Amino acid sequence: MTDIALPYFLARPRGEGPWPGVVVIHEANGISPQLLRVCQRLAGEGYAAVAPDLFFRSGGSEAADYGTLLGTVNPSGLLDDIGEAATRLRELGATSVGITGFCFGGTQSYRAALHGSFDAAAGFYGSGIPREFGEPSCPTILFFGGKDEYIPSADIEAVVARHPGIVTVYPEAGHGFMRDGSESYDGSAAADAWARLLAFFAANLH
Repeated sequence: MTDIALPYFLARPRGEGPWPGVVVIHEANGISPQLLRVCQRLAGEGYAAVAPDLFFRSGGSEAADYGTLLGTVNPSGLLDDIGEAATRLRELGATSVGITGFCFGGTQSYRAALHGSFDAAAGFYGSGIPREFGEPSCPTILFFGGKDEYIPSADIEAVVARHPGIVTVYPEAGHGFMRDGSESYDGSAAADAWARLLAFFAANLH
């Protein structure tokens, strides 16, 4: 079987660039329509947004249950793939590139801030962050729900203690509070987090 290149979804503003870029990393179940909407919303705010399918070597998003897919990924290979997604944005002319992600993508956004060449990083409810603690090499913000059923409160408290001032916790929100159209969606938390995300990117990617 022939190896394939990194597959990705791209949304960008109409017209001529360049635009600042954002790599958008999917949840543990892979690429979803909700994630593509995030890319489109970012494009509407003036960013070129790329969402790579990081499970493509294992058959792609939803090719198996998320536990199986997560078990197939190589951490160093993930950073390489994320870096390749950023390269696609730079080829479009982006002189600054940020990263954001949700769940699995929240952890990968944090890892990329530690080890990658990004200008800004924003991670949403990344359960693996406490096991990756380090010093981000770029401006970073993190978001959690105080009632996250997948991330122990002690882990969230550890992230707050390790990175004071860059973590926002929404006390009444659960895991996936940004996932519009789902039962986990929390409108007020999502609206506030989106506004903070846009302000953060505006300050660091322009």
